[in-house]
Amino acid sequence: MQRKKGQLVVVAAGLAVAAGLGSFILEASAASDAAWEEFRADVSEKCLEASEDLFAEASATVDPFGSDSYGMALIEGPAKGAEETRISAICVYDKESMEVELGGELPRS
Repeated sequence: MQRKKGQLVVVAAGLAVAAGLGSFILEASAASDAAWEEFRADVSEKCLEASEDLFAEASATVDPFGSDSYGMALIEGPAKGAEETRISAICVYDKESMEVELGGELPRS
């Protein structure tokens, strides 16, 4: 099968577009990964800050993506003023306003 010069140009252009799309998809994926990492860091930081009155020292376990509207984290650690007692609290992060709300103290066994 013989191709004419015009057909070769179209095939080459198609391959260039396909390669460009592949590169764009990889870049978008990397940007998306970075954005999710930034989201998780913000949820953790704001939830830990909101929990300072409840905990002597706290750690946050962040749901990697949250729900459609909210980021979520489980905050755990020793209770402030009663360090021998470990507690947990649920923190909810509004993805639109970027504000957090902390639930009440949950006892741990």
